[in-house]
Amino acid sequence: MNLDELNSIAKKMVAPGKGILAADESTGTIQKRFDKIGVPNTEDNRRDYRELLFRTEAAMKSHIGGVILFDETIRQKAKDGTPLVKLIEAAGSVPGIKVDQGAKPLAGSPGETVTEGLDGLRERLKEYHKLGARFAKWRAVIDIGPGIPSYNGLNANAHALARYAALCQENGIVPIVEPEVLMDGDHDIARCEAVTVWTLKEVFQQLFYANVALEGMILKPNMIVPGKNCPKQNSVAEVAEATLRVLKQCVPSAVPGIAFLSGGQSDEDATAHLSAMNAAGPLPWALTFSYGRALQAAPQAAWSGKAENIAKAQSAFAHRALMNSLAALGKWTEAQEKKAA
Repeated sequence: MNLDELNSIAKKMVAPGKGILAADESTGTIQKRFDKIGVPNTEDNRRDYRELLFRTEAAMKSHIGGVILFDETIRQKAKDGTPLVKLIEAAGSVPGIKVDQGAKPLAGSPGETVTEGLDGLRERLKEYHKLGARFAKWRAVIDIGPGIPSYNGLNANAHALARYAALCQENGIVPIVEPEVLMDGDHDIARCEAVTVWTLKEVFQQLFYANVALEGMILKPNMIVPGKNCPKQNSVAEVAEATLRVLKQCVPSAVPGIAFLSGGQSDEDATAHLSAMNAAGPLPWALTFSYGRALQAAPQAAWSGKAENIAKAQSAFAHRALMNSLAALGKWTEAQEKKAA
């Protein structure tokens, strides 16, 4: 493991004003996105859609430090025969790959899941490195409900995240460690805070046991928000304050960057929360975005599968990337959101 190299890749991914585009939707997930815009879920359509994103120079060169790809996408070529990985590299961005195989029910823990995909991972990572991936992503899903999460659920997911991260670093790949506490349910912000603290403490304990070098990883956590069905939805300032409090308690300063998932928040909420945190003052790590839907919903709707809409879709993507870039610098405002739109 070359830690200097891993550290420089991680820093490049979360350079000031840059974040990560999550374009790693599985074929099943992108089916749901395409259904909404009336586009058939074919391999060509998936390629055309992602190609239009990766060719959006205004977004890719200035605001996107890394792109998470799905297994199909990392092997695809653009219409002109250029590998999609090369389009990402040409924009100065780092190609990455989703390597987990999804959350499956956890035996003995009703209502909880554990993410699978460790079997054969070393060999897959070697191949992905050859294909150009320099970082990877593994998502653990932590649900809040009556009696859950349990210690068994948290421990199983934290242990898997740590084993994945160690394998990545062994193969010259920066791991994105993603423990997502879901915002499904009616729990309040205090419950989300308590569960997220427990989750992050458990994850960093397991990373320590697995000898994972914190300088060569990125953390991708949830923000501290109430459940979607909670009667009280907290203000931007309250979410930012709670999230920073948790991160300062739980995340060692050796970690180069924290890139939030949007986790079902609206585009604007995800941006506003990130900006409020960065505006709160100097922080020990880069604080940025690793958004999928919050960067892509607008361009998908603008594109709707029509070649004549590509410029419109690229303009929508560039706008969302710019808004989130400003948020990563603590400089986003509602006025800018409206002006640029």
